[in-house]
Amino acid sequence: MQLTVLGCYGPYPPAGGACSGYLLEESGYRLLIDCGNGVLSRLQQHLPLVKLDGVLISHLHSDHVSDLMVMRYGLEAALSRGERSAPLPLYAPPEPAAEYRRLPYKNAYQVEPLQAGRSLQLGPFNITFQETVHALPCLAMRLESRDAVLVYSADTEYYPELADLARGADLFLCEANYQNEDMAQNPPNHLSSAQAAQIAAAAGVKRLLLTHLHPERERERSLEQARVIFPEVAVAREGAQYQVGP
Repeated sequence: MQLTVLGCYGPYPPAGGACSGYLLEESGYRLLIDCGNGVLSRLQQHLPLVKLDGVLISHLHSDHVSDLMVMRYGLEAALSRGERSAPLPLYAPPEPAAEYRRLPYKNAYQVEPLQAGRSLQLGPFNITFQETVHALPCLAMRLESRDAVLVYSADTEYYPELADLARGADLFLCEANYQNEDMAQNPPNHLSSAQAAQIAAAAGVKRLLLTHLHPERERERSLEQARVIFPEVAVAREGAQYQVGP
């Protein structure tokens, strides 16, 4: 399993950066997880749009879906040229309903709803979902293949059950929008890097990769605050590729 970080910032990117987007590949299957601002351009640095096999969306906030609205034009063009023979499968939570209804466009996407507690098989990946604690319905996900396990927190506040989903994962891709200094204000909707590390330790994961970084926070400070709790941690870097499992 190979993970490529296309974008790792939220709720907006710094200059030259991109919001949430991750390319996961195994056995020739290519899955895009989230598609925020700037992700489509980054994706095409790694593979042609026509080679994408599916898209998985954690929730319908703009920093996770905005590039879907322009990707559809590229897909429509590929279909008209015969470079794609079918709409691109797109899976997303169905709420808020008004946002979900915006996703279909001509025949660019085949849109299917996701639900916590249900599993989904996409290529080599068996995927299970868990509802997080966030302002919109949002799904954390566990992606298992024959030899590897990746768990993605999506956006969330701290809740103990996330450690159950992440149990024993080879790589835990976890949001870390806040730092310790922010937590005195009891901010909503997101984790600090220290909280991400606490979950990683409780889950017994092999590696923690911090993502959904705030563009105005120092990356190295987030890393330092997590490493005190969980040493096997790194901060996601756009364009970097990570091997998951053996």
